Amino acid sequence: MAFIPTVAQTDAGFFLDVDPVGVVSASDTEALQHAVKQAIGRGNPKIPTPTRAAFPKPVVLKYAKIKSWPAFERGCLNWTIVEEDGVYHIKQGRKRPDRGWEDDPKRIEALPPGAGIDEVAQRVTSSVQAALEAHEEPRSK
Repeated sequence: MAFIPTVAQTDAGFFLDVDPVGVVSASDTEALQHAVKQAIGRGNPKIPTPTRAAFPKPVVLKYAKIKSWPAFERGCLNWTIVEEDGVYHIKQGRKRPDRGWEDDPKRIEALPPGAGIDEVAQRVTSSVQAALEAHEEPRSK
């Protein structure tokens, strides 16, 4: 499954995943592209900075029906889409040794200037599906 949250920017400047979250089969090319385009179209809404006492749990956990972020991370692959000066960058993440994610410098793709969200959605979908095929393991009975 692919979980595609809206990524909001807090008043303090950091980013936080919020609702709505698109949930689609990663193997469904059309649905995945549509969900990516919807998320890009929503942009990064501004939200108040949560306090430490009221910091929300990661929003994708309720959609994945998993109780903790470490449990969610164990079975995940991660991509980030960033637009800078009219150029989209698709960044595949890698797990950090101390938990969490970081951009994998070997897996950052800059699309040509002027590329639109249709091309971004196609490239992300291709990258996700190729990574899933590469990581599939034979199932034992």
